[in-house]
Amino acid sequence: MKLHELSPAEGSRKSRKRVGRGPGSGMGKTSTRGHKGHNARSGGGVRPGFEGGQMPLHRRLPKRGFTSLFKKKIAVLNLSDLDVFDGGVTIDAALLKERGLVKGKIDGIKILGNGELTKTFSLKGCLVSRSAREKIEAAGGNIEL
Repeated sequence: MKLHELSPAEGSRKSRKRVGRGPGSGMGKTSTRGHKGHNARSGGGVRPGFEGGQMPLHRRLPKRGFTSLFKKKIAVLNLSDLDVFDGGVTIDAALLKERGLVKGKIDGIKILGNGELTKTFSLKGCLVSRSAREKIEAAGGNIEL
């Protein structure tokens, strides 16, 4: 089989309906829209979600939940993500943004303990989980809040 011999499966492709191209096509004159009425007119038809006057689904369903005005957006990183830094460096929010590990507007950064540490780090201004704190201190690093 060659590339030019490929063709779609029989019946999988439908040709588009060409309407308003004369009586010989069988779809001339009213162009499959019937006679008169709202749907026969240009711009006719109902808006999306309109159910003929019946209470629409989006209004029948109950509203749920709310958005807190005081919610804080915390970026989450693992110890394995900090492997890109050299040993002995002080890691803070500015450095993490510069390296592309944290993107967008955030209110804080939290380091989780997934992964192993082979280098010594100094963390500044980050929230740290208990397991991450233990691993950082075991590797000889320190944490400043």
